[in-house]
Amino acid sequence: MGREKNTFSAEEQTPRLTKISGRRILYGLIGAFLYALLYSITSRYPISLPGILIFRPAVAILVFVGVAYGPWAGLLAGFIGHTLGDLLSSGAFYWNWSLGTALIGIVPGFLRIAVKDFSSVPGILKAIGWSTLGIAVGTMFASLMEMIVSGIDLRTAVVDYFPLAFLGNFACAVVLLPIFMIIFAGLVLRREA
Repeated sequence: MGREKNTFSAEEQTPRLTKISGRRILYGLIGAFLYALLYSITSRYPISLPGILIFRPAVAILVFVGVAYGPWAGLLAGFIGHTLGDLLSSGAFYWNWSLGTALIGIVPGFLRIAVKDFSSVPGILKAIGWSTLGIAVGTMFASLMEMIVSGIDLRTAVVDYFPLAFLGNFACAVVLLPIFMIIFAGLVLRREA
């Protein structure tokens, strides 16, 4: 028969991005739990370049949920996951970062209909590109909202907050997202076999 492509069923190949299903909600909530758990661990025990950059590997879970299950799952994973992660690690709620993280999950979710083969180089590159856009939009939003929350000026938001938040998240997504996609593609093939 030859090697099968890592594709999804007909229903999963052409999802309506605006459709909210129980399955998407479930995957979003699972993503939120995993994000919150990893986020709270790395908040207590940061992976960082001292004084320069903090790496948040949880963002790779978030963008993967968006790519694999669409924008609604990404939104839930981001907003609920970040909120729970903050509550677990510091006992506080930072609405601007929760909304920014929701944007990080939503943007790559719009790619869901364009990626059919999660183990192909073009599929992985598209996912990294859309995830990069999501990370840029989400971290810029949260950084700019710090002007309202913390009273910082525009220069501090754009020059100090945004680049560090963006680069740490971007590095983790670029390294971990392809691994998650390839593993996921293998699981889908095994499920269909």
